[in-house]
Amino acid sequence: MKWVTRANVKVDRVACPWLIRTFIDPDAEFLFVPAGEVESVARKTGALPYDVAGVELGHHGEECSFDAIVKKYGVKDEAVGRLALIVRGADTPRRDLTPQSPGLEAIAEGFKRLAAAEGYDDHETLRRERHLYDALYLYCGGDPSKLRRN
Repeated sequence: MKWVTRANVKVDRVACPWLIRTFIDPDAEFLFVPAGEVESVARKTGALPYDVAGVELGHHGEECSFDAIVKKYGVKDEAVGRLALIVRGADTPRRDLTPQSPGLEAIAEGFKRLAAAEGYDDHETLRRERHLYDALYLYCGGDPSKLRRN
């Protein structure tokens, strides 16, 4: 399955691919394009848009795209539910939602700046941050056997 979102990923646009590859589609392909091109790329490629305004898998009320994907795909994992709160707090104005949310936002901003400084793309950011989300999932009480090994 293909997925498309805005380029220059941070919090939700990194957490969602982690969620998708870990619990929904291990072979998912992600496309990162300028914000104004997400809709046309989705139409042209059949990719599912996420974390952009006006799409099903975007922000709704106080919830972020991670929450929307958990609901849409019926991810029933208590640790993912706890992780969703951390992500929501880091990706929305509710930084106080969990004690970990401000730290996740800071780390995500650091990775974004590192990508800009070193000149690597969003796919590399996903690769580098994957272990962060694995660790947060385990911190939230997740089952290590559910994590990808490659």
